[in-house]
Amino acid sequence: MGSKRVKRRSLLLAVFAAALLAAGPAPADADGGYEGAEDHYAGSQIAKVEGVDAAPGVLYAPDDQQLGHDVSGHQGPVDWPGAARSGAKFVYIKATEGTGFTNPQFAQQYNGSYNVGLIRGAYHFARPDISGGAAQARYFLAHGGGWSADGKTLPGALDAEYNPYGETCYGKDAAGMVAWIRDFSDTYRAATGRFPTIYTSTSWWKRCTANNGGFGGNPLWIARYNTAIGELPAGWDFHTIWQFADHGTLPGDQNLFNGAADRLRALALG
Repeated sequence: MGSKRVKRRSLLLAVFAAALLAAGPAPADADGGYEGAEDHYAGSQIAKVEGVDAAPGVLYAPDDQQLGHDVSGHQGPVDWPGAARSGAKFVYIKATEGTGFTNPQFAQQYNGSYNVGLIRGAYHFARPDISGGAAQARYFLAHGGGWSADGKTLPGALDAEYNPYGETCYGKDAAGMVAWIRDFSDTYRAATGRFPTIYTSTSWWKRCTANNGGFGGNPLWIARYNTAIGELPAGWDFHTIWQFADHGTLPGDQNLFNGAADRLRALALG
């Protein structure tokens, strides 16, 4: 009897091991793949890789542009009345990363900005190394990334930038990255009726998508820490938002919306 039990147990262990091999390695989020995620925000890796070229701490918006900013859990609770007094008209707030991280400050930041009259939207820090674009769009939508036609909510944004965990392009070639971004965009649009905004830098876009020109329908949120934007990625004739500095008069990164107040409201309304 003892030898039969040992044989049966050995057989079960072998079957279990074979199943594990067939399943492949565990996804990154299953074994701690979000270390430091609270400090990954729009531009955090761009500033590290591309540097900050004479980024102005203060850049006053001309009459035909609107001053705004973006924040994440990195900033902690935000003084929203203070931000409004300092001239903020809009804000993007990090909601999620991959399929396993949510911003612990999201409710304070998202609801607080709305309550003081800012037009606000949520963004998702892309992790193409963890799961597909469609899966991450659904996770984003389920954790604050939705959109409503209330005139106060911007379309959700996809933060596509350098990988803080490893290889620059998350282990994908250009075709794979384009397909991943397309899946995210298509899934988000099917759920909301809106193209998600794409946040990126021209250098990252060239390197990781081979400067793909197929996303001109998505609003462009371009990162360039300088007094001029410079070259845009292929497919876009103009930018919608420019992240021009990583610090300034508003909490978090500093942004300008490329248009007058009525155009900002139009973007929110869709």
